[in-house]
Amino acid sequence: MQTYHILNQMVANKLALVIRGDNQSMAEKTAEACVNGGVKTLEITFTVPKAGQLLESLSDKYNNDVLVGAGTVLDSETARVAILSGAKFIVSPGFDKATAKLCNRYAIPYLPGCMSVNEMIRAMEYGVSVVKLFPGNAFEPSFIKNIHGPLPHLAIMPTGGITIDNVAAWLDAGAIMVGVGGEITRPAKDGDYAKVEQLAREFQQKVNEG
Repeated sequence: MQTYHILNQMVANKLALVIRGDNQSMAEKTAEACVNGGVKTLEITFTVPKAGQLLESLSDKYNNDVLVGAGTVLDSETARVAILSGAKFIVSPGFDKATAKLCNRYAIPYLPGCMSVNEMIRAMEYGVSVVKLFPGNAFEPSFIKNIHGPLPHLAIMPTGGITIDNVAAWLDAGAIMVGVGGEITRPAKDGDYAKVEQLAREFQQKVNEG
């Protein structure tokens, strides 16, 4: 039931904000700005130094108000660290069966990156309910409609190349939610967290309209 409830929250939020950063402080300030902008799902990537500590800190800080998960998880060992640090979901750039099994064991949603029908079917065979279409900018929104022909029951979250101008087209094509990073967080590199908050608010409002 836990997996079901978490996925329902993610789908209701529609936007998963991918948080990267050169250091833990930068990533934490970026996450805070996004939450202030109304974002309710945060994906903390394991490219952030001391990502486990950041996951634990944000999970404690936001409790049940914000879903905090882990991204760029390449293996089951990292997934376990993330889950024990409070991650409510696990996202990977590709599919890994050991990670799928571990997430099933802990009743944590696993969203692996997939590009082909074969990859998607393989992920589904290991209990995956939502796949990440990655990189999204390698496809058109119509790709989801085409996939839903043979796989109508598969939920898809495109990530990469999703902008405020094309997000409505992705949602209209059947995307269950979207993953967005640099389109919102890029100003953090210059320390402009107010701009990050503004972009997060505009993007969240846009997806809420869809």
